[in-house]
Amino acid sequence: MLKSLFNWKVLLNLLVAIGIFVGLVWLTFRWLEYHTNHGQEIPVPNVVNKSVHDAVKILEDAGLDYEVDSAAYNPKYRPLQVLKVYPSQGSRVKDGRAIQLMVNPKSWAPVAVPDVINKYSGLAFQRLDQVGLKVGDTIFESSIQKDAVLRILFKGNSIKPGTKIPRFSVVDVVVGSGPLRNISVPNVVGLTVKEAKALIARNLFEVGLVDHEDGGNDDSDIIYYQDPAAGDTRDQGMQIDLWASKKTPAELRGKIEILNSTYRMKVDTTLPPIRYEEVPNFPDPPMNEPTPAPVSPPKKEVPRTDAAKQSTGSAKPATTNDKTKPAANSTTPATDKPKAKKVII
Repeated sequence: MLKSLFNWKVLLNLLVAIGIFVGLVWLTFRWLEYHTNHGQEIPVPNVVNKSVHDAVKILEDAGLDYEVDSAAYNPKYRPLQVLKVYPSQGSRVKDGRAIQLMVNPKSWAPVAVPDVINKYSGLAFQRLDQVGLKVGDTIFESSIQKDAVLRILFKGNSIKPGTKIPRFSVVDVVVGSGPLRNISVPNVVGLTVKEAKALIARNLFEVGLVDHEDGGNDDSDIIYYQDPAAGDTRDQGMQIDLWASKKTPAELRGKIEILNSTYRMKVDTTLPPIRYEEVPNFPDPPMNEPTPAPVSPPKKEVPRTDAAKQSTGSAKPATTNDKTKPAANSTTPATDKPKAKKVII
């Protein structure tokens, strides 16, 4: 068996097979080198800090492809400026390799305007700041919604909630300053319902009750009565009630008089005015302090007359029946009776 293995014919066939295999491998690598441009590499050109349009032109001239991606907007750099390149500049790549370009966007990423209409202005400003929008001017406008946001303006134009604008954009906010006072009520009698509604809105009032005589809802009916009356003064936002009919106000004179008796009350000024007199108010004495007793006036003494002196008499002499007692020559002093006093009050 070994003898047959080392036969020259077998060895020849083995060498031919090995040569064919090596040739196939060599041809395969040569084909791969040709197909992949092995050994033919191109250095990545320097396109950092250039505009994306110039960078794309340089890469195309070098036989390289490109992919553009945007980073977060940075105001320190120019819009559409190339910030980074991958692979980095100077790296050797094959022809046709895609180079990634990191570009600064034109502006901040857009954000949606939050819905802050009819919200309190303080809360609305906080919400706008949270999404990255800056409040520029605060414009006050007469409205019954005091301190509420009425509109949002961007570059002078009103925008709706949900509109996307660049982040950190400056927006102006229109805020209600409260209703106007003492506005003259317009005269809408003789107008159609449609015309009356438009005139009432222009004069900053609201349309209240609209009573159609026929029970319908036709805006072409003519207004024959209104409350409040034309020329009265009301505050902004007050309602004006309307009565409408297909007839003219002249044809509804009787009904107008009935409405006047209800809504046009007259004040009778013929009665004399009522006079009020003020009653003095004396303070009550304190409860704990005793009330002082009334002081009577001093008594006045009447001078004695001669008749009064005579009525009193003189002292009688003392008499003795006993003989042993001294003689009745000695007298005792007379004592005066108390005199009556007359008091004058």
